[in-house]
This record gives sequence, structure tokens and C-alpha cells, in this order.
Amino acid sequence: MSAQPVSPARRARLWRTAAAVVVLLGVAAYLLVQYVTSGPGAPRCTVRVQGGGDPYELTPEQAANAATISAVAASRGLPERAVTIALATAMQESGLRNINFGDRDSVGLFQQRPSQDWGTVQQIMDPVYSSGEFYRHLVKVPGYSRLPLTVAAQKVQRSGYPQAYAKHEANAALLTGALTGRSGDVLSCTVSHPVDGAGPDGPAKVRQKLVREFGAGVLPTAAAGGQDAAAGGGVTVPVRPAGVASAAPGEAAQRGWQLANWALAHAADLHIERISYAGRTWTAADSDQGWQRAAGGDAGAGRAGDGAGAGDAVRIVTAR
Repeated sequence: MSAQPVSPARRARLWRTAAAVVVLLGVAAYLLVQYVTSGPGAPRCTVRVQGGGDPYELTPEQAANAATISAVAASRGLPERAVTIALATAMQESGLRNINFGDRDSVGLFQQRPSQDWGTVQQIMDPVYSSGEFYRHLVKVPGYSRLPLTVAAQKVQRSGYPQAYAKHEANAALLTGALTGRSGDVLSCTVSHPVDGAGPDGPAKVRQKLVREFGAGVLPTAAAGGQDAAAGGGVTVPVRPAGVASAAPGEAAQRGWQLANWALAHAADLHIERISYAGRTWTAADSDQGWQRAAGGDAGAGRAGDGAGAGDAVRIVTAR
């Protein structure tokens, strides 16, 4: 018995059904990817609002770039306002991502253009260089720290949408408080576990990045170029920069949390396993618990302002 030919109407229904199945499979795949990359188990960083309020969340990549922007400002002795302006600008221009594309020939965190004498593409794609160039132009703006953020940013960027920077000011200020250490231990980051080992040169990479972003004075001369014997394979970063004999307790505590939060923001890319400061410890194995008080740790050690239990150094240990 010969098969009955499929009618055009039935053939159309079959095609529609097949197309619907393909669409549903695509949606399911998209939702799965979103769950894996953005779901509750995905690595993320959070800045807690002191006194309550909605926290600010960002990816480890964004946190690392923001920490670099803040560290470069510290290396130049710039005020917090400069950091807030720079962070808000990068939030608007690139979403705090070091992208290799943009409008016309714009690239990098600040979407700087090689054709406008910001440097070569290779230079601009270096977050340390691009941050330094942003600050180099910013400090030339008379009274920039007293100007509205949109005005100060626009005088550097010459954007076609200058008012767009304003919407990022609150989050930029919150992130500034964390990365300059002023707000203490408000930053927390989760990482994938187990952490990939950095190998025996892990501490050397941490020291190299510290010096490159904060400047040579961030480490003692002996530790900057080689193994820190006292660290037992890790890196010990003194709270007082080289050449500074003493500092007020509040200043020392803020510097300590600046360094500790810098390490935390870079925990993923530097394969950091443990950070200790001021009676608090962050570990990759329990990264979802945030900063935890060590046995005997000072209850006030998480606040930068009073300097309680500030400690003399930040201890960073990488996974081997």
C-alpha cells in the first residue's frame, strides 16, 4: 500500500512545530548559560553599604579593573574624588571591562582613542597605563575635585553624552570607599573553588603587580625583587609605605584595608588562596563567608576609621 502524500497544510504544521522546538531549545540553552555565569553560584564581588541599603555587585573582572584604577591613583597621591571620577567614567565607557572595541578606534577601560594621542592600542589596553593617562589629563583640570563629576569627567573624555556619567556616581563613590580602604572590610568576593594553582611563581606575580600598580614604595626593597623570607612563600605587604616612619592609626588602618581589598579584588586573576589583615581572614575555600574574624581578632578591626587592631602588614598567600 503506497504512503499517502503529506498535504501542504500538514507540512506547514510540521515545520512550525519543528521551529518551535528549536526556539524552545535555544531559550533553554540561554537560560542555562545565564544560570551558570550569573546565577547564585557564579563568582562575584559585593560592596556592602554601611548602615544598610542595597549592595553594589560586580564581576571579579570588573572588581580587578576597579582595584587597578584605585591603586594607580594611590601611586600618584591623588584624592578619593579622583578615584570616584575615574571609576564612574570607566563604568560608563566600558562597564569596567577592558574591551578591545568601541566607537571608531576607542578601546580599553576608558575608551581612549589612539588617533587622539592617547597612546597605541597596546598601551591603552594596559589598565595601568590607561588609568595613568586618565589621571594625567584629570589633574590638568583646574579645581577638578570641586567640580560636578559630569563636568570633571567630560573635560577629560570629551564625550557626546556627558550627562551619562552622573548615573554612576553613587556606585562609584561606594566602590571608592571600599578600594581606598576608608570603609574597611565592606568588600567581599567569591571565587571558583578549588582555586587553580599559581605555581611557585605565584608570590612573585603578586609582588610584581603590587609594585606596578602602587609603585615601588609599596614593598620593602628586598621583598620587591625576590622571595619574602618572612612570608613563608606568601607575600607580606607592610601597612606603611617605604620611607614612612609612622602613620596615624586611622591612616594605617585605611592603608591596610586598601591593600587587603586590592588583593581580594585580584584574588581570581592572581590565584590568591588566603588574605589576612587586622584580625580578619578571607579564604578562597570559604569565600562565600567573606571576611571572617580570626581567633582572638579585634571586633573593631573591620573599621578603618578607629584603627583598632590595625596590624602592621597584609598577608597574601597564593594557591600552589
